[in-house]
Amino acid sequence: MTETLAGADSGAAKRALAPEWPLLRRAALISTLSGLLWLPLAGSAALALAGLLEGRLPALALASFLLFGALRAVLAMLAEAVAQRAALAATSRLRGGVLAQVARRAALPRAGGFASLVGEQAALIRPYAARYVLAQMRVTVLPVAVFLCAFSTSWAAGLILLIAGPAIPVFMALIGHAAGRASREQLQDMGSLSALLADRIGALPDIRLLGASAALGRDFARAAEGLRRASMRVLGIAFLSSTVLEFFAALGIAMMAVFCGFSLLGEIGFGTWGAPLSPAQALFLLLIAPEFFQPLRDLAAAWHDRASADAAALALDQATAPQARMAGQGARAPALPHSVLVLQGVVSRGVSFPDLDLPAGAALAVTGPSGAGKSTLLRLIAGLEQADAGVILLDGMPLGDGNADAWRAALGWMPQGVHFVDDTLEANLRMGRPGDLTPALSGAAAAHLIAALPEGLATRLGERGAGLSGGEGRRLTLARALHAAPRLIVADEPTADLDAATAAEVTRGLLAAHRAGAGLIVATHDPALVATIGREYRLGAG
Repeated sequence: MTETLAGADSGAAKRALAPEWPLLRRAALISTLSGLLWLPLAGSAALALAGLLEGRLPALALASFLLFGALRAVLAMLAEAVAQRAALAATSRLRGGVLAQVARRAALPRAGGFASLVGEQAALIRPYAARYVLAQMRVTVLPVAVFLCAFSTSWAAGLILLIAGPAIPVFMALIGHAAGRASREQLQDMGSLSALLADRIGALPDIRLLGASAALGRDFARAAEGLRRASMRVLGIAFLSSTVLEFFAALGIAMMAVFCGFSLLGEIGFGTWGAPLSPAQALFLLLIAPEFFQPLRDLAAAWHDRASADAAALALDQATAPQARMAGQGARAPALPHSVLVLQGVVSRGVSFPDLDLPAGAALAVTGPSGAGKSTLLRLIAGLEQADAGVILLDGMPLGDGNADAWRAALGWMPQGVHFVDDTLEANLRMGRPGDLTPALSGAAAAHLIAALPEGLATRLGERGAGLSGGEGRRLTLARALHAAPRLIVADEPTADLDAATAAEVTRGLLAAHRAGAGLIVATHDPALVATIGREYRLGAG
């Protein structure tokens, strides 16, 4: 990923914002118009101040000043509101698109890195959309307009701006390449640290038992130090760019002030178009000179927003790159009636699976050594992955996008790893399905577990089932599968790492559901469970 981001060209953020681009262009146009109003505003202020210096009250100039000032403020607020609305819409759309794409993948990314991508890194698109796009249009229009006004007033004033201005974009372009590279490295380190943190938190009990806390601390220290150095590089480049900009801006404004001051004192007799520089003209030049550099300041402030947004957009593009995905849409659908499951010539992940013909209501034990493809086979049967070759038939119809959601609605899924969503236990068991949970809890021998929990079904266990043993979590996972009233139960190592008594209870629950009419496919290393099921489908036997 680092190489991909480091070698990519800029412009990824602009491509990511294509749907919101018309709205952003509208905001940029309004913002530019607000900036252009500074010219008549400065002219009115200069005439008013010059009149006051001469001892008269310039009512028309003061009224113009108030009118242009109010109009400029209204347009600036409108541009900000439109830009923020577009930026929020873009961030929400990109996050939703990544989540929808990744949710349909056969293999999910690491939780920590993905959370950093969708949360922290996707948020970097917003300041780019809200600030940089507006600053980019202003910098192409406002300095030119200010230069023309200054040059038409005094050719020397125009020459001052012409000398000080172009040096800034040249230096900013040179610094920009380093800024983009530093931002990409910072985002990569940020994602790596988030992934490391999420993985290690999940393994804290094992880390304590193994006495690896010191090694874990060293790993975090190295990762945090890498992120600190990357962040300091980004900040250093930001300070360098600001220093360059402010130096040339201050130099240009100072030269303009010197020219206007000495012209009014009569020490300089050149630089105008004939007549000497008047106080109103001098004040006008002094007021518009900072505005010549202000769009460049705004662009410099947002330059790092662009570098960060490009890096984030590239990471989002990579996260949504085509990969093996599950069949179907992952949507709710009526359960598919099923009589025969057939595998013909199925190949996935380099494993060739034996052909299979399994009638409805039959039981099958999938066996074989670790790495032989047992879990992959179950995912293929559930439509959570798609085979590289061959076909899976349901009553003679290939399993695919058209019927996978309805097929999964007929399944009771019991994965090897116990996992809960961050909600109440009742919500975890129901998964949106109505009905009485008592039969499912009784079938999984888990009714007593609910009574032992502090808040019963209202207990929140966290994603990893905090407070439950492995066997208790397995029984609750079985209860969840049974509550779906499945036509086929697919269980991956349901008795692995359990004591004999707990394994026997889980086995009894599976067999009771099978006797009630549900089909049963179990991947297992448990010889007792294989013997009880009777029919074996062996992988890795050559």
